[in-house]
Amino acid sequence: MIKLYDYELSGNCFKVRLMLSILKIQYESINIEFYPSEEHKSDDFLKINPLGQLPVISDNGFILRDAQAILIYLSSKYDNGKTWYPTNDSGKMGMISQWLAFADAITGSASAARLHDTFFYTNFDIEKCRETAHAQFRILDEHLFFQEQLGFDWICDGEMPTIADIACFPYVALSEEGGVSRISYPAIRRWVDRFKRIDGFMIMPGMFPAGPAN
Repeated sequence: MIKLYDYELSGNCFKVRLMLSILKIQYESINIEFYPSEEHKSDDFLKINPLGQLPVISDNGFILRDAQAILIYLSSKYDNGKTWYPTNDSGKMGMISQWLAFADAITGSASAARLHDTFFYTNFDIEKCRETAHAQFRILDEHLFFQEQLGFDWICDGEMPTIADIACFPYVALSEEGGVSRISYPAIRRWVDRFKRIDGFMIMPGMFPAGPAN
């Protein structure tokens, strides 16, 4: 069985829990207290991940760190339909990789702002984080708007979401906790609502379920 080294309030851990839920994969969650004890920096955990970061999975002894890498691994190995990471479509794989990098950038802005407001981190420029997050949200909102005009509901072309959507979703959906409002991004708000309605979706603390369908 897969072991997930997990923290309930982590958006990056939530990405992995989402993927496991969507693919209906049973797993064991091992809680690593990020705050306030900083257990992810403990000597015991550093033996598992020398970078001292969450999440980490162990799949029958195969240990993998980094949320985006884990999404690729799980979808490649366990998604028989190859919809979440279509390994037979090089163009789409390239686009997904592009948006996985974008998700990492959001972690450095909207997630950092959330760390400041929710977990009292003070070792970065909070206003710069929020400014950068808004710049990224404008890019994502415009992209999603034009996707809608082309008849696509998701970040990448096609009828189904991919791991690009999972990777970008948590810290966008939690952005208000870092003082980054989504009020000016209607396409993002529609995408967040659509994503909450996919089969296997689960919420995490700080996140509301989808509203009533129109």
